[in-house]
Amino acid sequence: MIRLDDHFRFSLRAIVRQRFRTAMQLLAMAIGVLAVVLLTGIGEGGRRFVMAEFASLGSDVLIMLPGRKETTGGLPPLSGEGTRDITLEDAESLSRITGIDAIAAIVVGTSRLSAGGISRESMVMGTNQEFFKIRNLQLSQGQWFTTREGRRSRPECVVGSRLRDELFGPNKALGQWLNIADYRCRISGILADSGTGFGFDMGDVLLIPVDNAMQIFDTEGLFRVMLQVRNTETIPALITAIENQMQTRHDGQLDITIVTPDSLLNAFNQVLLIMTLAVTGIAAISLIVAGVLIMNMTLIGVAQRRTEIGLLKALGASSREVRSLFVTESTLLATSGAVLGIVLAQILLFALRQRFPEVPFATPLWAIAAALFVAGSAGFLFSWIPAHRAASLPPVTALQSQAGK
Repeated sequence: MIRLDDHFRFSLRAIVRQRFRTAMQLLAMAIGVLAVVLLTGIGEGGRRFVMAEFASLGSDVLIMLPGRKETTGGLPPLSGEGTRDITLEDAESLSRITGIDAIAAIVVGTSRLSAGGISRESMVMGTNQEFFKIRNLQLSQGQWFTTREGRRSRPECVVGSRLRDELFGPNKALGQWLNIADYRCRISGILADSGTGFGFDMGDVLLIPVDNAMQIFDTEGLFRVMLQVRNTETIPALITAIENQMQTRHDGQLDITIVTPDSLLNAFNQVLLIMTLAVTGIAAISLIVAGVLIMNMTLIGVAQRRTEIGLLKALGASSREVRSLFVTESTLLATSGAVLGIVLAQILLFALRQRFPEVPFATPLWAIAAALFVAGSAGFLFSWIPAHRAASLPPVTALQSQAGK
C-alpha cells in the first residue's frame, strides 16, 4: 500500500519530469480561469459603478422623463425622448404640489467651448439652482449662477474642475468669459470635484441656466426633471399628483414616466447581473476546453508510462492506488493552473483600477471560489477515464508491451 506522503511525492515527481505536459495543462487551465475571473470582475465592477451612480441620487428624488413606459417588465426610458416634450412651464407648474421641496429642470447637449485660444468639445448642462441642492454639489470658488422666471437669465456659468484646468491652465478662470459656440457666458463659479453623475464626469461639465441652454440647443423640451420630495413616505401619492398635473397640461394624455432611484437600481441590477453571469458562462467554456486538454494529456501520459504502471502493480499497488496517482497529478495541475489564472486576473484588474479609478473592478469571492472548484473538478473528472484505463492494465501486459519495443 502506498503511503500518503509517498503518493504526493510520486505525483510531484511525475509533474516535474513531464515538463511539456505540465506546461500545457497549467497554461490551458490558467487561461480558462483568467477569462472567468477577469470577465466576472469587469462585469461586477460595471454593475457596482452603475449602482453607485443611481444610489447617490438618494431615496427622496423622483425623475420625470418624456414618454410613457411602465417600469415593470423592463427598463424605464432613459433617453429623454417622448411623443410630447416636457416644457419648462410644465416643470415650474409642479411647484404648486405640496410635498415637493425642489425641482430641477435639465437640458443636456454637447458643444465646442473656447477661451483664450483654447477649445474643446464638452458636455453642457442647462439647469437651475435647485439642481445643485438635489445633487449636493459644492463649489471650490465663486458662486452659483442665478436663474430667473419670466425673462432670460444672466449669461453666467459654472465650470467643472477638469474643464477649468484644460481651458485656463494656471490662469485665473473666475470672472472670465467663455464661448459656447455663438453664446458667451461669464464664469461665476468652479465646481468642486464630485465624481460622476448620470454616467459622465462632472469635472468635464459646463453648467448654465436652463433657459439659456434651451436657446443654445434650440429646443423647447427638457431632457428630464428631477424632483426632491419632503417625505419619502408620500412618494406614491406625489407620483399620482404629478401624473394628474401633467395629464391635465397635456390635454388628458399621460405621456410622461416617473421613476424612483429604487426602481432604477432594481432594474439595472437585474440586467447587469444577468449580463455578468452570461459573460461568465461564456468564459467558462474555456474551462471545458482546458478539461479536454487534460484528458488528452493524461491519455498520452498513460501510454508513455505503461512500464511504470506495470512495475507499480507488480510491486503490489492496487488498481485504486494507480488510478488515484493519475487523478491526483491532474487535479494538482488543474488547481495550480487555476491559482496562476487568478493571480494574473487580479493583476489585470489592478491595472484597470489604476486606469479607471472611478470603476471598482473586483471579482467577488464567490466567483474566485467557484473558479477554483470548477478547475479542480475539471482536473478530477476529465482525468478519470484515462486514469481508469491505466488502473485496469494487467502488470504483465504493461511490462511485456514495453519489452517488445
